[in-house]
Amino acid sequence: MADLTTLITQKTRADEMWKLQKQTEREDTVALRDGAIADITSSADNYAAYLQLQGNNPTYSAGNVALAMYQLKDVTIIGTKERWASLGRTVLRQEEPNGAKIFVRPNPTQRRGYSISDAYDISQTQGKPYRQPQMLPDTPQMERALSTLLNYAPCPVVADGDLSEAAWYNPKSMELIVNPMADDKTAFYAIATEIVQARFHNKGANQYYDKDECRLDAESVAYLICRRVGLDQPLPDTTDVAALYDGFEVEQRTDALNRIQSMAKQIGGAIERNMQPPQRNRGNYNMPVR
Repeated sequence: MADLTTLITQKTRADEMWKLQKQTEREDTVALRDGAIADITSSADNYAAYLQLQGNNPTYSAGNVALAMYQLKDVTIIGTKERWASLGRTVLRQEEPNGAKIFVRPNPTQRRGYSISDAYDISQTQGKPYRQPQMLPDTPQMERALSTLLNYAPCPVVADGDLSEAAWYNPKSMELIVNPMADDKTAFYAIATEIVQARFHNKGANQYYDKDECRLDAESVAYLICRRVGLDQPLPDTTDVAALYDGFEVEQRTDALNRIQSMAKQIGGAIERNMQPPQRNRGNYNMPVR
């Protein structure tokens, strides 16, 4: 007869060891993430490298991008096995043990609770070519992108051909002033930056708003949007990042980076969707209006 008592004891012990292992893995990943965020927000070079990686991975949180940045060498574009599979790519077998630990939702519909999964750089995968978007000036695509971007302005937008800059948010009048003579590429980045400034100001409700202090955050959002839609722009000046985050706890630093990522994700995602030409619905064009 089987010794069920021993078998149950062995299973209980194995379950406890598995839980302990998972708890240790979670604690180690949290510690790595927090250390990476602290490094990123304390160094101009690290912050610039982070912006480039975040720009290539717009849907990933700041914490996950930081984790990938500090675990994968020469990382550029990341994804879990499932994400790469959805893009027609597979992780190379020899690279499977070499992923970066990141936090993921076990179920896309689940709003709470995260598990740990492995993410891999595109260089660790093979399959269909990965195509990044590219937006060219003086095209209908650019016009649609600018139109979508302007819709995110939370304030009146006025044109001024005498403006010395491509765009400028005036905190006193709470207006976004745009120079219609600016070229598309310059205008897009400038308008994005100043729209973010206006959103930070929140129609004057943000009593702590200071345009100079918000410069790097606003330019970071604009840079991430440009990277997402394929409009090449130089990196913002990151020299004052350490001073801006001086005295911040790691949770505050993480929240700040996630706010930047979230705003860029929202605006950039809308622009990316609207960059495509409208599709005709051939089945409904003769249907009567009801």
